[in-house]
Amino acid sequence: MMSSEPSLSVDLGVLKLRNPIIIASGVLGVSIGLMKRAEEAGAAAITSKTTTLEPRKGHENPVVYELEYGLLNSMGLPNPGAEEMGKILEEAKRIINVPIIASFGASTPEEALKIAEHLKHADALELNASCPHVKGLGADLMSDPKAIHDIISEVKASGYKIFLKLSAHGDYLYIARKAYDAGVDGFTAINTLKAMAIDINAKKPVLGGKVGGLSGKAIHPIAVRIVYELRREFPDVPIIGTGGVETWQDAVELLLAGAKAIGIGTVLKKGFHAIGQLLDGIKEYLAMNGYRDINEITGLAHK
Repeated sequence: MMSSEPSLSVDLGVLKLRNPIIIASGVLGVSIGLMKRAEEAGAAAITSKTTTLEPRKGHENPVVYELEYGLLNSMGLPNPGAEEMGKILEEAKRIINVPIIASFGASTPEEALKIAEHLKHADALELNASCPHVKGLGADLMSDPKAIHDIISEVKASGYKIFLKLSAHGDYLYIARKAYDAGVDGFTAINTLKAMAIDINAKKPVLGGKVGGLSGKAIHPIAVRIVYELRREFPDVPIIGTGGVETWQDAVELLLAGAKAIGIGTVLKKGFHAIGQLLDGIKEYLAMNGYRDINEITGLAHK
């Protein structure tokens, strides 16, 4: 007998998910407890905090500033380093029953392979080529298409599954083509946007790192555009649409633009119950419009 509810399961090629909701990188820190709470709240996959080969302390406080329309952060990729993160992920895999995607930052293939070996317990990797406030990593990598091609090519040749997290800055379609040629398994789009806030009384930048990354509702229309363009150029490559998803309508918009899955971050300020609210809204939308399967609406805006 056919289920009365629409199916929410999605296929990202190298990952099969029970629904489209993925926790974006950086949201849960290194807490396995928070990862478990996200899973229990309905998340279908969890992306770890971005890992570098060596530990990083990150930028000085303040590192987060709340705006009326989103969040500005300049964390500076603080992390315990790849060796320690590998141990955390190994423990997490004993407890977490949904896929874990390990985010990492590297500037050379050799560095990437060393990191990947430590993160081998993850179900897939995500190369962060989009952090807007760390020199030598993240968005700086977007200015070096050859480095991205070579990193992805080497990591793939070593048997790992890898997604590329793209920035809205620079020629992301050209970078995506280089990644596609290297055999990338999927794209994540987008990361935070490079931004700044100045304290008019102190007359200096608010954040300790001066420049930060803008997330939240303000960047959502940009994410929709970039997901749409990626889907148009690479219709066979799975896309995780990320950026300003605060309501189920935002999630549906990204699905229609061409995303197979939805990354969420800032919305979790409301609590983990936000995951269930997103899923309930998506299911109701599908049912009201006569769709039996969420995959029926993926990329529908292109038609």
